[in-house]
Amino acid sequence: MERKRKYLPYILLVLLVILTASIWFFVFQHKNNPYLKVVFLDVGQGDSIYIEAPNGVQMLIDGGPDAKLLSSLSKVMPFADRSIDMIVATHPDQDHIGGFPLLIDNYKVGSILENGATSDSKVYESLESKIVKNKIKKMIAKRGMHIILDDKKNIYFDIIFPDRDVSNFDSNDGSIVGKLTYGKESFMFTGDATTYTENLIGWNEKDSTLKSDVLKLGHHGSHTSSGLSWLEKVNPKVAIISVDKGNKYGHPHKDILDRLTSLHIPFLKTSDLGNIVFESDGVKLVVIK
Repeated sequence: MERKRKYLPYILLVLLVILTASIWFFVFQHKNNPYLKVVFLDVGQGDSIYIEAPNGVQMLIDGGPDAKLLSSLSKVMPFADRSIDMIVATHPDQDHIGGFPLLIDNYKVGSILENGATSDSKVYESLESKIVKNKIKKMIAKRGMHIILDDKKNIYFDIIFPDRDVSNFDSNDGSIVGKLTYGKESFMFTGDATTYTENLIGWNEKDSTLKSDVLKLGHHGSHTSSGLSWLEKVNPKVAIISVDKGNKYGHPHKDILDRLTSLHIPFLKTSDLGNIVFESDGVKLVVIK
């Protein structure tokens, strides 16, 4: 027994060294991934997209409706990584910001980008309180903002909408719309933007600006979003529908699926596949799942 006790400190030291080495291995591997990773997280009836640049910079667009965000994130982020550089709240509805308060409790968040609209909901009040308490830098999205995620690889996120004050807009109409670009590949993120918002954007932007390889359909495939003109302008190789199986809203709407079919745009649903993972080297885009 005495002999076992004698070697106990050495055993603990070896275990500590192994644990530390493992943590640094995962961190090093995470910071040196040669690909841009974009993951449409399975958060039920809501939206959340995790973006990781090759240099390790991370952005999270929307936070889903609840704590499911954390379990979905744990499948795509290294165990030792407990920070996210920027989160984006496209608009203050529960199904887009519900997971953010818990996220802030468990991760260090560098900054948050909002659309400037407010809400009297408890989850919004909780989020804003935690932003202040944790001294998170808060910014209001405006058309023309150019957010660089990876300077060396020239990966950036451009804000396309809002182009005006949306504090008095319908909540969905005021959603942040942004485009992520890496070389020849691009992603369009729409929050719950409606056809009204799509038309506003269409009047402001050239078709070449809107053209994207991957389109996250607005409002979970609702018939109030993803108008024919918008789909033609964006002209994606694939559309993503973030939705819960058997949801009470009937999303995705049959009209939207018919519209996608008529334009020969394939689509993937989180309700069918769970987390949907894309990787790109700026030339090729690969769907991991």
